[in-house]
Amino acid sequence: METKAPVPEIVDEVKAAGGHTYRLCYQCGKCDAVCPWNRVRSFSMRKTIREASLGIPEIESDDLWRCTTCGTCPQKCPRGVDQIKLGVSLRRVATNYDVLGASAGAIRSARGNLATRGNPFGEERAARTGSAEGLAVKPFAEGMEMLFFGCCYLSYDARLKKVARAAVEILNRAGVDFGVLGSAESCCGESIRKTGAEKVFRDLARENIKAFIDRGVKKIVVASPHCYEAFRKDYAEFMVNFEVLHISQLLLPLLREGRLKVTGEYRKKVTYHDPCYLGRHNGIYDEPREVLRHIPGLDLVEMRDTRQNSLCCGGGGGGVWMETPKKERFSNLRVKQAVDAGAAVLATACPYCITMFEESRLGLEAEGSLEVRDITEIVRDVTH
Repeated sequence: METKAPVPEIVDEVKAAGGHTYRLCYQCGKCDAVCPWNRVRSFSMRKTIREASLGIPEIESDDLWRCTTCGTCPQKCPRGVDQIKLGVSLRRVATNYDVLGASAGAIRSARGNLATRGNPFGEERAARTGSAEGLAVKPFAEGMEMLFFGCCYLSYDARLKKVARAAVEILNRAGVDFGVLGSAESCCGESIRKTGAEKVFRDLARENIKAFIDRGVKKIVVASPHCYEAFRKDYAEFMVNFEVLHISQLLLPLLREGRLKVTGEYRKKVTYHDPCYLGRHNGIYDEPREVLRHIPGLDLVEMRDTRQNSLCCGGGGGGVWMETPKKERFSNLRVKQAVDAGAAVLATACPYCITMFEESRLGLEAEGSLEVRDITEIVRDVTH
C-alpha cells in the first residue's frame, strides 16, 4: 500500500488556521459514535483528525464537507478536541486551493452571491424587507430600543417570509420600539465562515458592524440562531459588543409582563426541536419551551433526542446549501421522530431547521399529518 507523505505547506496552513487542536486527540472514536452522519451512512471524523495530525488531510474529499458543525462531538469529546475548529481550518485550506467536493459545489455559488449581493441567493438588496410589506416597520434610527435583524432566509425565502411577518406583528403588538436596516444589512456570515470562506465572512461582518455603529445600534433581536452565534461570538473578534437576543428570549418576558395578551387556544400536540446553534452552541433550551407552555391548550411533548442530545437538521456548516441525497438527510429522521412522538406540529426556532424539515415533510408520509412551524408563528396566532 502506498503511504502518503506529509505536505508541509498544508500542515502549516492547518496550524495557522487553528487546526492545532488535533494534538489532543487519542483516537477513542467517541466523535464517530455520536456523529449524526453515522445514522445514515458511514463517516469518520476520527479519520479526518488522524490525517490532519499526519499532515495528509484529503482536502479534495467529499467527507471534508459533510460536517454540519452541529456541536455534538466537541460536547462529548473526553479530551476537549474542537472538531469543528479543525474541520473549518481544513475547509479554509481547501478554499484557498479552490477545491470543493462534489456535494459542496453549491457553496461556490452561495459564496459568490454573498460577496456581490450580501445574501446567498443573489437577490437584490432592495428586496430585503419585502417580507414586511404592508406591516408597520420603520427604518432603524438612533435612539430606538432595538434593531430587528431578519436574516437572509426570512428576507427572501417564500416560506420563511411568514416567520418574519409573524415576528414583526408580535413586536408591534407588544409595543416594542424597533426598526430594521433593510438594504443596509448583509448576511451575518456565520455559515459561509464555517465553509472556510474567511475573507467573505470578514467582509460581511465589517459591512454589518459599520451599519450598526453608524446608526447607533446597541441591542439586536434576531430570529436565526446563526445570526445569534455570529453577532455574539464571531463579531466580538472585531472588538465590538452588541446586546443580542434571540426572539425566543424576548417572547417570554413579553408574555409574562402582559405586553402580549394571549386571547386564543392552540389545541394541538406540539413537539419542540432544539436547533444546534440555539441549544448546544448557546445553551438556550428552556425559553422556547416556556413560551410554548404559556399557550392555553397546547400539549407539549418531547421527541426521542432532545435538548443537548437534539438531532441535527443537517443545515449547519453550509449543509443548507448542499445537495444531500434523500436517504442521507438527518431531517428525515427528525420528522419521523416527531411523528413517532404523536405530534401534530413540529415547532422550532431556526430558519435552517424549518427549511430542512419542510423538504423532509413533503417527501415523507408526514406531509398530511405534520405541520412545521416557528414558535413565533404559533405565538402570533394566539395573541393580540
